[in-house]
Amino acid sequence: MKNLSFFQRIVFFINNVFALLLLLSILIPYIPPKSFPLISVGSLTVPILLVIHLVFILYWILVGFKKQFLLSTLCILLAISFSYFPYKFSGRSEKSENAIKIMSYNVRLFNLYNWIKGKNIPIEISKFIALQTPDIVSFQEFDSDVNIPLEYNFKYVKKKGENNNFGQAIFSRFPIINKGSLEFEGTSNNIIFADLQIKQDTVRVYNIHLESFGIKGDLENLDENKSKKLIQRVSSTFVKQQPQVEQLLAHLEKCSYKTMICGDFNNTAYSWVYKQIKGDYKDSFLQAGQGFGKTFELKKFPLRIDFILVNPEFEILAHQNFNIKYSDHEPIMATIKY
Repeated sequence: MKNLSFFQRIVFFINNVFALLLLLSILIPYIPPKSFPLISVGSLTVPILLVIHLVFILYWILVGFKKQFLLSTLCILLAISFSYFPYKFSGRSEKSENAIKIMSYNVRLFNLYNWIKGKNIPIEISKFIALQTPDIVSFQEFDSDVNIPLEYNFKYVKKKGENNNFGQAIFSRFPIINKGSLEFEGTSNNIIFADLQIKQDTVRVYNIHLESFGIKGDLENLDENKSKKLIQRVSSTFVKQQPQVEQLLAHLEKCSYKTMICGDFNNTAYSWVYKQIKGDYKDSFLQAGQGFGKTFELKKFPLRIDFILVNPEFEILAHQNFNIKYSDHEPIMATIKY
């Protein structure tokens, strides 16, 4: 501290504050949203905190390689050890004769309300999926009125309510021998599952669509009052997600099959929601992905809120993120050795 100017001492104090905030953020996945709703919103700030620490490292190097750069360096290393760092520098892509490809895609009702202009989105999505040849496709925000030309012998489409045409779907090249829905109350979101006969075994696939943010249109022209309301709305969403996750966990306890969990969690990998669902499962992106793993963009800020998780006995050979703009979400696909 003796070798620091007055300004540098102020910067180092701020540096310490952000180090403390990052340490506190590591505790967020252990705190149920219902206990401290506003704290749960902090999970969305983790990537921003990490970027700030990278700026601090750069600053201390540029002003003479001050040893204070070690504080933020330790924070980054801690984030990496907790799988908190949002960027993966290397992935892997392996092949196997016993491989299964599973895709998860929130298709946003196949552009029902013409959010995307000038394209036949159902046809474009069908062409894309046919090109990737997944064995299993998990759709969220699926419009059952849209006839997409996909060649799958088995499928389970579950509409949310008798008067709605939208819901979720699982398309499969493997026979579906059982299926069901968890039926969340008071929401259009839901979880469905299908038991697939793969060779001599049964594998259960869960298709998740947790409570939605519904805030994209609220991000324009934010002032202090609107910002407070927005934070309250997001925290309310996370509170609603908690019983949905608990309902899933209770359902999983009764399942004796190997399972794959995929879908739109509407939450990040730094949240209580993700930690509870993931448990001992393998995250395909963490195992084999590369880059930011972005599946959703919020005001140009990349978020990973769509996931594919599998039982530990499965080996993940590859993970792909597809940067295509046929929905507000981007599809992901994992190749799994069976």
